[in-house]
Amino acid sequence: MRRFDTKVQLLKYKVLKQVARHAWDDTLLDSVMDIPKEIVPGKDATTRCCVYKERAILNERVKLAMGGDKTNLNVIEVIDIACDECPVGGYEVSEACRGCIAHRCEEVCKFNAITFDNRQKAHIDKTKCVECGMCAKVCPYNAILNNKRPCENACKVKAISMNEHRAAIIDNDKCTACGACVYQCPFGAITDKSFILNVIDILKKSSDNKKYKVYAVVAPSISSQFSYAKLGQVISGIKKLGFHTVVEAALGADMVANEEAKELYEKGFLTSSCCPAFVSYVEHSFPNLIKHISHNLSPMATIAKYIKDRENGAKVVFIGPCTAKKQEFQKEHVHKYVDSVLTFEELQALFDSKDIEIMALDEDVLDNASYYGRIFARSGGLADAIRQAIKENNLDESKYNPLSCDGIEECRAALLKADKNILQNNFIEGMACVGGCIGGAGCLTHGTKDKTEVDRYGMQAYEKKISDAITMIKT
Repeated sequence: MRRFDTKVQLLKYKVLKQVARHAWDDTLLDSVMDIPKEIVPGKDATTRCCVYKERAILNERVKLAMGGDKTNLNVIEVIDIACDECPVGGYEVSEACRGCIAHRCEEVCKFNAITFDNRQKAHIDKTKCVECGMCAKVCPYNAILNNKRPCENACKVKAISMNEHRAAIIDNDKCTACGACVYQCPFGAITDKSFILNVIDILKKSSDNKKYKVYAVVAPSISSQFSYAKLGQVISGIKKLGFHTVVEAALGADMVANEEAKELYEKGFLTSSCCPAFVSYVEHSFPNLIKHISHNLSPMATIAKYIKDRENGAKVVFIGPCTAKKQEFQKEHVHKYVDSVLTFEELQALFDSKDIEIMALDEDVLDNASYYGRIFARSGGLADAIRQAIKENNLDESKYNPLSCDGIEECRAALLKADKNILQNNFIEGMACVGGCIGGAGCLTHGTKDKTEVDRYGMQAYEKKISDAITMIKT
């Protein structure tokens, strides 16, 4: 049964599962030698130069599964020892170079980085090259290639570079914690810290002393995950882990859409606050636009606040596809509402650490939100929800001119125009991941059908307006 896109995800899951097993039994893993033999390499190396290196890397994976480096505030970390198999990268001349005499590459290079051998074959001096790419653009044979590392290519905010040992390093001042590099790294050398031990501790204490209830807030993108089981069975599995109940983050999305519609008409121009990676990008790269970010909490924090305002001592754990949520919940104004965050990858590891076969469970019901709150999971959903909220609040729909930005590159283009006051739109829906939340790094799978699944899930609640969902929970 295929539950993950890649074997890197599978390895990560196996480590998380074993870390969780030990935590349930009150025995923490001290080293790689405590991990069952099906994960630890034997006498022969299978993925690296030697078994000793494989074990050393696995040891680092265990550390990250247990929370990682506490002194590093970024939830995305690099396993240095695992990051050495990629080429140095940059522009290089391939065998396709015909040794032509036009030398367009030389003419266009402003840094004198192009030279030729006695056969007129081009060569690039890496000490002079600034990787502008002009030589590649003018080569008639497409012989100059950009061998950018997968992580660098995935990071659209240019937060990744290489150190003197050829390992990736992350600029925390630029990183938005979106996790694109995590998903794209073929060796799993870049990964996200896990708070799975924190969640198990919360659940165990709740079970032992009964002093508080633990609420699971699930992202609407859960509808496109766990394809081997029914959504109702997944909800039953979450409760079987020890959660008191399961609430849709989509209900928080309904609340946010309702308030953001009003805020937009008060201020005239607004950017969304739902995607923490997008918000972080605005804060890092467009400080002049910070004042235009919606003052609403994200749907995750909004529904968590609602729960805690009404349930004394309650604990809230968010479960979703997003690594940036792990960064968001640690912020002071969010952490008082959200106690921890799990990805769908980690939820799968939790199920299996307790030997919970969700396919064998009865179906429970998840029915809190409207259609509009649920479609927040995909690009364009937030903009549609705001339009609906405008109608329900009897505001002038003709003044609404949204722009849905699918991925950080589209966000950048829109923000550049907004920064120069030339953007025609008055609302920017910013989604850092391509496709929206369904493209998050913590998803089990990243399929093209995910948008269809989210829309189908939304249609199951289509009879509800945003105001209906909000009214129902308050009564």
